[in-house]
Amino acid sequence: MVSIPRFRAPSPAWNAALVGVIASIPVSTVVNWLPNSEATVGAGMMIFGAFIAGAVAAARSEDSDAAGLCAGFLGGVLELVIFAVTTGTTAAWPPSRVAFFALAGGVVLCLASMFGLGCGRIGGWVVRTVGSRWNLTASMS
Repeated sequence: MVSIPRFRAPSPAWNAALVGVIASIPVSTVVNWLPNSEATVGAGMMIFGAFIAGAVAAARSEDSDAAGLCAGFLGGVLELVIFAVTTGTTAAWPPSRVAFFALAGGVVLCLASMFGLGCGRIGGWVVRTVGSRWNLTASMS
């Protein structure tokens, strides 16, 4: 008997992270056009994507920290994939290099996630602050 795999919908944090990551691609492209800019897509996902994800999550009354953390993680994964693809080595890596890359990759993912958490928290704070001022002025008139 063959069982059909069951897929669950992603959590609200991952939904907001995906929205933020996708929305950050054009923003990262525009920032990269600025003079002396060395912005990468993964870094844009960690900064702008996490900020947007936190804002989207806060607007939906979800956890902006978790959305930013997920967006930062996605940005870190993309940066590691880009690094691994662009190293350009055709020879097999020695075990010491593989171990170092695995350790450094874990550190990069942790730092990217924490950076995304901070940017997501800022995005959520901005939406909650601006939203509370809009509601305050709307209720006064």
